[in-house]
Amino acid sequence: MDIIGQTNLWAGVDVGEHLFLFSPMIALICTMLSIVACPLVFGRGTRQISTVATLGVIVTLILAIRVAYAVTAGGVSGLSTEPAAGMLIVDRLSAGFQIVLVLFLGGVMWLWGIGSAEKEKNAPEFFILLIGSALGMMLMVSTANLLMIVIAIEVASLPSYAIVGFDKRDRVAAEASLKYMIFGAVCVAIMLYGASLLYGLVGSLSVVDLAAYIVDNIAAGRNNLLLALGLLCFLAGIGFKISAVPFHFWCPDAFQGAKIEVTTWLSVASKAAGLILLARLVSILCAAVDTSVYMSVLKPIAWTIGIMAAVTCTVGNFSAYKQNSVKRMLAYSSIAHAGYMMMAVAVMIHPSVPGHTAGISALFFYMVVYALSNLGAFGVTALVVWDTGSDDIQSFTGLMRRSPWLGVPMVLCLMSLVGIPPLAGFIGKWWILVALGSMQRGATVGDWYSLNALGWILIVVVALNTLLSLYYYMRIVVRMALYDNEKPAVRTPVSGLVLVNICGIALLALTLFTPALKRASDYFAQGMYTAVASAPSQDATVASASPQKPD
Repeated sequence: MDIIGQTNLWAGVDVGEHLFLFSPMIALICTMLSIVACPLVFGRGTRQISTVATLGVIVTLILAIRVAYAVTAGGVSGLSTEPAAGMLIVDRLSAGFQIVLVLFLGGVMWLWGIGSAEKEKNAPEFFILLIGSALGMMLMVSTANLLMIVIAIEVASLPSYAIVGFDKRDRVAAEASLKYMIFGAVCVAIMLYGASLLYGLVGSLSVVDLAAYIVDNIAAGRNNLLLALGLLCFLAGIGFKISAVPFHFWCPDAFQGAKIEVTTWLSVASKAAGLILLARLVSILCAAVDTSVYMSVLKPIAWTIGIMAAVTCTVGNFSAYKQNSVKRMLAYSSIAHAGYMMMAVAVMIHPSVPGHTAGISALFFYMVVYALSNLGAFGVTALVVWDTGSDDIQSFTGLMRRSPWLGVPMVLCLMSLVGIPPLAGFIGKWWILVALGSMQRGATVGDWYSLNALGWILIVVVALNTLLSLYYYMRIVVRMALYDNEKPAVRTPVSGLVLVNICGIALLALTLFTPALKRASDYFAQGMYTAVASAPSQDATVASASPQKPD
């Protein structure tokens, strides 16, 4: 194509506006470049590197908030010669996730500054890997393209393998990193094979085209064995990021071996990005189905995701039941919470039905509360480990007497993880239960009973797993409050006390300001990027939405 033809392709694209919409990702890239250049100018000092990284994260947060305010309903597909191609997209859901992710990244960096800054000799490499994984997670929730999904998962995963085994002198960390990398490589290889099968069948990398192809095949009653194999293989990579059973085996060992701030990061950010990506894929599939064949197509998928979520939370809780290492206990707990959040993804309601965003809204609400609870719980665990040298539950004995400023926020975070009222964790689970109760909306009479049964089964699973998790969380609380070993107070930096108490106070505040967070969750769940299928024979993704100006 000649130069004039290329110019015409970009004639309808407002490049400046699109660069602004993707400015949070650009800011993270610039931050990594600044960290690379910093040793050449200021040296490799930890203080200089952490300052540059912190400034970059602050700028990213400001830009993410501006983008969330500017993006309109329906979202846009940016930086494409076809303005709605879907290779990279920005909508309310991706913008809201970016805000939560950057805030959590700041909390993890704060925790790193408390415990590892003084002895870390490779701060530039650590921050580049940490911020690089955050960039990959942003990409994961900002695409509707099979190839881009694979690339985004790899961008998020490769730095994660390295930071798990970042301390090369620690044999446990090196072993954990190797297991994580091997398991991840196998899952991504399976995912790539699935993507190749799907591309061969559909002739397009667009998830929208894939959804239309799935609907047409099921409605026509064709043999779908190859299609099912491709979908299952492709979903292996997403299940790996979520730590959903049976793709969870890497999680406990990786979390046990990694530095505790890395464990905190992966316990929330990796799972949240995978779940938001899965929710986006499900929403695209829901939008592609005609109402006349809606439930006959989606009912099997809803049952598959729902059963997988139920097994995930049950396995996670039973595995945490017998752990004496608090760090490993919280690792298995994170698998269980991934199962709870995955249940919200199983709520498939057609976009034409009022309240169709109930599942995604509940997922976003729970994600925010879970991020706060886990940051606080891992933060207290880190402070105890750095003082005592052990994460065994015995190290928490008498913590309410020895260091009440650590004990009280730990209790608040653990009780929120359990879901005890009136804390924010209970409200998050309540909204998931409400979403499960609404999953039969828009169904025909025959399908209503099936989906209603699935909803009630998952509600019972949540209730039973909550009771099961109460035991191992309360083991820590009882050890802190009812036992005493007469040891002195835990030596804790003031900044550490501030961090964990901010998390505890925030959980209490969310109890009072639940309506505001729910309204924000509803806002970010609505107005997702929408598209229509192109001809299956086309290689490029084509969508119907076009860039919209901010209100």
